[in-house]
Amino acid sequence: MLAAFLRRWFIWQSLGYTAICAYLVWVWQWQIWWLLAAWLVVPLLILFVWTAKITLHSRPQGANGWVWWRVIPGETWALYRIFIWSMPWVRTQTQLLQAGSQSRQLPVLLIHGYCCNHGVWCDVVPRLQALGHTVLAINLEPLFCSIDDYAPQVEQAVAQLRAQTGQQRVALVGHSMGGLVIRAWMRAYGDAQVAVAVALGSPHQGTQITPHAKLPNARQMVWGSDWLQALQANESSQRHALLRIALTEQDAIVFPQTAQTLPGVATQVFSGIGHLQLCTDARVFAWITTQLRAAGQP
Repeated sequence: MLAAFLRRWFIWQSLGYTAICAYLVWVWQWQIWWLLAAWLVVPLLILFVWTAKITLHSRPQGANGWVWWRVIPGETWALYRIFIWSMPWVRTQTQLLQAGSQSRQLPVLLIHGYCCNHGVWCDVVPRLQALGHTVLAINLEPLFCSIDDYAPQVEQAVAQLRAQTGQQRVALVGHSMGGLVIRAWMRAYGDAQVAVAVALGSPHQGTQITPHAKLPNARQMVWGSDWLQALQANESSQRHALLRIALTEQDAIVFPQTAQTLPGVATQVFSGIGHLQLCTDARVFAWITTQLRAAGQP
């Protein structure tokens, strides 16, 4: 659903820009090469301005300004690649990539965040498969519903991974809202099938970016929401021991940034990257693979 919307938006934008270019070339004798270059650069500039605005808005008082400015180009490029060249062209509801038949690496379920699809994992999926993991990346639909409503989709995906690999336990990796989806699934179905659950940039305590959110899942992610408090109250120390948290100090979507922790859960803090870069950064991927190796050891 999201991919179809993004494709239509991309196509109509391209048609409109083509019409403008044709007019400028025909009437004003502009050079077509400059117009083609602008077609590629202008969306990037728009994303840069938007990223700069939200990034500086979320910067804590007294924080090192240089680090925050340094994040903006990298996060802009991640947004450009994923929202324009990856997510719109996702065609399948799920993406299952089978590892080699002799692999005994943990199977991995990838769960995207709010208003995204499995295209956010365009860098992660091939790297995990190259390491011998069977990978399943799902699309959460509908876009706007209670986070609890995604739990059956996760349960179905876990069952599919176990059936495909013959393994009893799986690793789950969630970005942003995806980390909360994992926790909601464990509340509904238990954690006996979990080897490790990794949450990247997830609003475990909520975010202040949209304090007056109206949509169901957005409202559940508001800072200190009743839903988040009830979710945490339902979790035992044994369940928290299965969780791993990664966050970035320069997260412009989920903030206060370093408050996104849970009691007894190991937390890794990354600096110098943005919210979406948690899905693309090489340091984060290296940390994820460390968690997978540790959980996969007998």
